Amino acid sequence: MSIGLNISFRKVLCGARTFILGVAALACAGAPTVAQNAAAPPPPAVPPPAPKADDSSARAAANPRITISVTGGEQSVPIENASVYVKYVEEHKITKDKKLELNVKTSREGVAHVPNAANGRVLIQVIAEGWKTFGRWYDITDPNQEFKIHLERPPKWY
Repeated sequence: MSIGLNISFRKVLCGARTFILGVAALACAGAPTVAQNAAAPPPPAVPPPAPKADDSSARAAANPRITISVTGGEQSVPIENASVYVKYVEEHKITKDKKLELNVKTSREGVAHVPNAANGRVLIQVIAEGWKTFGRWYDITDPNQEFKIHLERPPKWY
């Protein structure tokens, strides 16, 4: 009987040791995180800065875009819904040059915005129904440059 009792007592003892070591390991592992969380105060709430009058120039520098104003006729009325094509070549030193084309439409005010236009030589073409087609090469020097384009009526056919 003493042999049987001795074996079962050892099993209980080993199980108790394993349990105690596991609980101690969990307590030690969780202690630094609890201490860190308790010691670190929450970050203070900082209100966003109020917009200033000069904030528009900072916003324009962050989002470069060229503006194209399209007018036509003798009274220079704005032309809405005109197709504005912006074509430019992205030059590469080793590989072939990449030709890019963007198509935008004018608003009711006759204004079209082209986002992220590259600096350099650019072809701007304007096509509007009832107006003579316009196309001309321009040099973009400023990322927020503005172009004013004036369209004429086509000649009458008899």
